[in-house]
Amino acid sequence: MTSLRIAFAGTPEFAVPPLHALARSEHTLVGVLTQPDRPKGRGQRTSASPVKQAAEGHGLPVSQPQTLKTEEGRADLASWNADVLVVVAYGLILPQAVLSIPRLGCINIHASLLPRWRGAAPIHRAILAGDAETGVTIMLMDAGLDTGPMLLQQRVEISRTETSSTLHDRLASLGASALLEALSGWTAGALKPITQPAEGVTYASKVEKAEAFIDWKGSAIEIERQVRAFNPWPIAETRMDGEQLRIYAAQSTAVAHPHHSQPGTVVSTDSGSIVVQCGSGSLAIGEVQRPGRKPISARDLANSINLVGKRLG
Repeated sequence: MTSLRIAFAGTPEFAVPPLHALARSEHTLVGVLTQPDRPKGRGQRTSASPVKQAAEGHGLPVSQPQTLKTEEGRADLASWNADVLVVVAYGLILPQAVLSIPRLGCINIHASLLPRWRGAAPIHRAILAGDAETGVTIMLMDAGLDTGPMLLQQRVEISRTETSSTLHDRLASLGASALLEALSGWTAGALKPITQPAEGVTYASKVEKAEAFIDWKGSAIEIERQVRAFNPWPIAETRMDGEQLRIYAAQSTAVAHPHHSQPGTVVSTDSGSIVVQCGSGSLAIGEVQRPGRKPISARDLANSINLVGKRLG
C-alpha cells in the first residue's frame, strides 16, 4: 500500500476512532484541524474537542482556526504538505480553496448511505424515519453538501432497540475501518469514484430541541422512534403534573386501551413499565427522569406515585 501524508479535520467523538485508526496505520498523520475550544457543560468551562484531546495524545500538531475562508486560517493546512485531507464531522463547510490544497483532494466519512440523509444529523433522521438499515459512505469531497463521488459504502441494520447513541458508536467504528479500506483501494487503483445517483436524495437537517417534545396523538411506533432517536440528546420529553418528564427508553405496542380515549393517558403500570395510550397503539416507558433528579426505571417512578389515569403532555 502507498503510504500517504494525511491531514485530518474533525471535532466530535464520532471522529475519534478514524483518527486513532490513521495514527496506528502505515500512513503519516501530519496535522489535525479541529474546532476552537468552547465552553461546555453546566459550568461552561472551556473544553478542548474530543479530536483535539485524541490528537494531543498522539503528539500531533493541532490547528484550530475560527474560519477557513482566509489565507491565515488555511496556513497550517497548507504548511503540512498533505497528500490528502480526511474530514470527519469537522463542523465547518470547506471552501474550494481548502479542497484544492491537498495533492489528492479531500476524503469524507459520512454516517449514512448516500445520497440518503445528506447533511448534519443522518443518524437521528434514519432512526426517526424507521429506516431498516444505514451505514457509512467514504466519499471524495466537492463544494456541495455531501454530494461528492463515492469510493466505498458499508451497511448495517438498525435494530428495534437502536438509539442514536448506540448507532453513533457502531458507525464511528465502522467508519474507521472503512476509511482504511477505501484509502488502500483508492491509492492502488482498485476503487474508482462513483457519482452519487440522482434518485433517493434526502436531507438530514440539524436536530432542534423542540423536536423532542412528544405529541401523544401520534402513533406509538413514531413516538418510540422519537425516544430512540433523541437519546442521548436532546432526550424525548413530556409533561406530568405541569413539570418536565424526560423519557430515555420506551417500546411501542399495537395494543389499544379503548376505555381511555385520550392520548397521553397512563393506562397501566402492572408490567413494570408506564404504559401510555397513544393516537394509535400504546407506549411502554422503561426509563424516565424528573427535573433535578437522576434517571430512574419506570417501575421506581410507578412505585412512588399513583400514575394510572394521569394525563401526560
